[in-house]
Amino acid sequence: MSINSNNFKNFNRLENILIIGNGGRENSLAWAIQKNELVKKVFLIPGNAGSERINKCERIKIDIKKRKEIVEKLDFLKVDLIVIGPEIPLADGLADFLRKKDFKVFGPGKDGAKLEYSKSWAKEFMQDANIPTAKFWKVSSLEEAKKIIHSTSIPLVVKADGLASGKGVFIPDSKEECVIATESIFNGKFGNSGNMVVLEEKIHGPEVSVFALCDGKKYILLPSAQDHKRLNEEDKGPNTGGMGAYSPAPLLTKNYLERIIKEIIEPTINELNKKNIDYKGVIYFGLMITKSGPKVIEYNCRFGDPECQTIMPLMDQSFVFLLEKCSMGNLIGSEKIDTSDKVSGCVIATSKGYPHEYKTGFPIKIGRIDPNDCQIFDSGTSLSKDGELLTDGGRVLSIVCQDKDFDLVFEKAYKNLKEINFDGIYFRTDIAHQVRKNLSKEI
Repeated sequence: MSINSNNFKNFNRLENILIIGNGGRENSLAWAIQKNELVKKVFLIPGNAGSERINKCERIKIDIKKRKEIVEKLDFLKVDLIVIGPEIPLADGLADFLRKKDFKVFGPGKDGAKLEYSKSWAKEFMQDANIPTAKFWKVSSLEEAKKIIHSTSIPLVVKADGLASGKGVFIPDSKEECVIATESIFNGKFGNSGNMVVLEEKIHGPEVSVFALCDGKKYILLPSAQDHKRLNEEDKGPNTGGMGAYSPAPLLTKNYLERIIKEIIEPTINELNKKNIDYKGVIYFGLMITKSGPKVIEYNCRFGDPECQTIMPLMDQSFVFLLEKCSMGNLIGSEKIDTSDKVSGCVIATSKGYPHEYKTGFPIKIGRIDPNDCQIFDSGTSLSKDGELLTDGGRVLSIVCQDKDFDLVFEKAYKNLKEINFDGIYFRTDIAHQVRKNLSKEI
């Protein structure tokens, strides 16, 4: 079944959509949703300075922690569907609360969000479901960690157990660096997210991201993506929340995808049901293609960032229908979203110092941007009292382009980046190096 404009009459009212979150992910979701001709308004709480540059969009200034005020506001706005973008409100049970107030919500409850907010729980979940992943140990003290680090001969990855904005993963080159990373987590580098540490076998291979829209029982897949977590060229330097991405991922062949569905995606959903977790939202599968086959590196309970910005321009206006069907548990399972025949790529412009300490409040100058298949999604921006666009985060802007091949996509992206300037701007020049033939032409 393909969902398209001919089926509009089969859907409930979807005039007013609310998106919760303030990053590039939420801006790109708003941009994709507003393309549907039935949608009249897209509200964002809190959104960012770029939100209202998107057609039909309006920011709502209200604290999402003030739940009584939220409900009153949503009733007043006659919101038809709520999409929760970030992981923290999902982990705090916001979706559960809103569902109890009879709102349709796309986003898992607190029990489902545990796939992301507890890496140790997720690893045990995979173990229970016999889902391929790296060998692991969970430790609650530095002393316990040191024993494992010094007793094992295999290289290890060190992960903070809880949420750490995508930066709680360390890939040490030695046992000494393992100990230092573990010590920094236990010493409070990530607050309560570091009360427990997961030590994981270091596995090797290219990474790929797969997204499943799930209604609790059934699912459909979105286009795959590959992102670049490391800060610097050649995929070196510290881990970040993501420096760029491209979609679809060519390495994910039909055969590999079938294997991932059989060995990972369907066992995940089956195990959620076995544990009585009614998961209505997106499941992000962070995978590594190893010599022995695909393995799960991590789950996310939200759309990845910047993968979301990369994928959304490929969506047609049926996308919002699928979100609603998931929120209601109404997927047939045979739906196929109509996507563009183009490929898409994203480059992130960051503040100097990110992912460590950085300053904000610098004016952003944007020149002539090519409007042909190019989007600028604000990731971390604000407005001055005079209405000037300012930096307000580590990741500042997502520059996203589409074309018939990846060389043309990134030629366009880097051309547009030359039109963007703020004090300390930094971006990688080799995003999608795996699939570009003319790597040196664009810069």
